[in-house]
Amino acid sequence: MNKDFINEVTWRGMLHDVMPGTKEHLNEKPRTAYVGIDPTADSLHIGHLVGVMLLKHFQLSGHRPLALIGGATGMIGDPSGKSKERNLLDEQTLLHNQKSIQQQLAKFLDFDQHHPQAAKVVNNYNWMKDFSFLEFIRDVGKHITVNYMMAKDSVKKRLSSESSEGMSFTEFTYQLVQGYDFLHLYQTEECSLQMGGSDQWGNITTGTEMIRRIGNAKGFALTCPLITKADGTKFGKTEGGNIWLDPKRTSPYKFYQYWMNTSDDDAAKFIKIFTLLTEEEINQLIQNHQEAPHLRKLQQKLAEEVTTMVHSEEELKKAQKATQVIFGKSTIEDIASLDEATFLDAFEGVPQAEIKRTIIEDGLDMVGALAAKTNFLKSNSEAMRNLKSNAIAVNKNKVDANYLITEKDLINGKYVLVNKGKKNTFLIRLVN
Repeated sequence: MNKDFINEVTWRGMLHDVMPGTKEHLNEKPRTAYVGIDPTADSLHIGHLVGVMLLKHFQLSGHRPLALIGGATGMIGDPSGKSKERNLLDEQTLLHNQKSIQQQLAKFLDFDQHHPQAAKVVNNYNWMKDFSFLEFIRDVGKHITVNYMMAKDSVKKRLSSESSEGMSFTEFTYQLVQGYDFLHLYQTEECSLQMGGSDQWGNITTGTEMIRRIGNAKGFALTCPLITKADGTKFGKTEGGNIWLDPKRTSPYKFYQYWMNTSDDDAAKFIKIFTLLTEEEINQLIQNHQEAPHLRKLQQKLAEEVTTMVHSEEELKKAQKATQVIFGKSTIEDIASLDEATFLDAFEGVPQAEIKRTIIEDGLDMVGALAAKTNFLKSNSEAMRNLKSNAIAVNKNKVDANYLITEKDLINGKYVLVNKGKKNTFLIRLVN
């Protein structure tokens, strides 16, 4: 038996606004719903994941999900929640972005055409590109009044903001284009529900209004809350920018670490939104976590589930191994087993020094490795003092002043890891 979609997203904290009658409409028979995604980059980031998970739960509840790639609307720019107008993209870039995004969506949604509720990707550029301006304002624009459009929060906020430069006509018409998308999908795909973030409510209800006025039928709307972090900082952002789903933009290790580093409050919220674990499983996890929060079992489970879903179990294991190398007890074999990309990610931000490969041909003495050749420590005497107190390790193995670094110590053929005590790590990189 399929799950009740509204009940499912409600207990998961994924429901903000819903049009009256939506629950009954969905429970009558399998329905079709869509979420719009702006193709402004060739990868989704974790801010998109809420909408994607809505589609995932919708499909698991026995309904048919559509992912709308906004090829046309991406050329305009949505004013919702924005303080200024965005850069517009050319057609070639948009097509490249759409293809990349579709590949990522296939990790979440079942696109198998033999599936009775197979997911589908649609692009509004395909039906908007042949519309002339005169046709659009005659056939669509005349049905929605300026008074109706001006009443939308996204418009009012931009026009009343002192920092705003105003709103172009292009952006003002955005809600008409998005509203027409809903009408078009209603007519061609029997799509009766649009879902999105709470900032999209105005645009979505413009679509339901068009379906009512032009299609003489009823469309439904549902939004999820905009995800925020407990400390007030923006969800999905780090000092390095967005957390992307593309491993070339955000490595699986960094992706895993993002979820591992969430606060207890956020982990309890995110595990409901971003995993498919049941309510019973999650409640048990939260209870176990509260009994021993220092073990961070909740964060571990969250990181495991999301990393596996977005990347793979193999990439999860690599990320876990890299985490163990840095934060746990590990051997040189553990370190050497990391591929170079994961190794460098794991030790990003660690002080590094480059030395010529020829220096280690006859063996590099430890004073040279710590001070004279690298300047990691301030002086040769400080290096000797730490060596005598047994505070220095090379590749996790304690060494004394007589130790020589040679080719056998190289990780990935060009790195040597040096530790002073437990907290100070240095990386020596050999160059030709």
